[in-house]
Amino acid sequence: MEATKHKRPKHKGSAQLFKNPILEKLTHTHIAAPLAIFTIISAVLIYFGIVEKGFEVPSMILLFLGGFFFFTLVEYLMHKHLYHLPVTNPKREKFVYTMHGVHHDYPKDKDRLAMPPILSLILATVFFVIYRSVMGDYAFGFLAGFLMGYTAYLGVHYSVHAFKVPNNFLKVLWHHHSIHHYREPDRAFGVSSPLWDYVFGTMPRKSPVKDRAEAGSSIDDHK
Repeated sequence: MEATKHKRPKHKGSAQLFKNPILEKLTHTHIAAPLAIFTIISAVLIYFGIVEKGFEVPSMILLFLGGFFFFTLVEYLMHKHLYHLPVTNPKREKFVYTMHGVHHDYPKDKDRLAMPPILSLILATVFFVIYRSVMGDYAFGFLAGFLMGYTAYLGVHYSVHAFKVPNNFLKVLWHHHSIHHYREPDRAFGVSSPLWDYVFGTMPRKSPVKDRAEAGSSIDDHK
């Protein structure tokens, strides 16, 4: 079921998504795999853009930052409109649960905190084709930033679910995402940043301080 049904999350164990053992194995991803893969790909794209395409370093930096920033918008839109797609029929329910609902049911399952590399590589290829057709060779720097935005998102998302709330400025990310999981699954869609929640009006609703504190510490409470 979709997360918005407010099912009580399980903090131990893992769900079985497929009966086929190969498909089931592919749904489990060690976080180090995508972090390494996309960091390397981004470095290759930057190298190719500078050495083979002749871009100056300042230009590549600007393209990189543009792609990184654009990813935060794509992250928000996909989370809100794809991962939380309204369930209207059994097929859509299965899709939503497989893509994201299982994460809301088992938020502590560390092997399902990242998209399987095979699927993410396919999507990265699709984005490269789109960006290349729209912006030509500028796509090398832009996609490098976009993929590192994805890498940063993965790092934040994994850290929020796997580690304790830090006692520094980053704790706002822990609190923001825990509100999405434990109190308002129809709000707080930004993971790497709450920026687009501000822009599109999906920041958490105002609530008593006690409720906010409980929601903000929920991830840490169930270690």
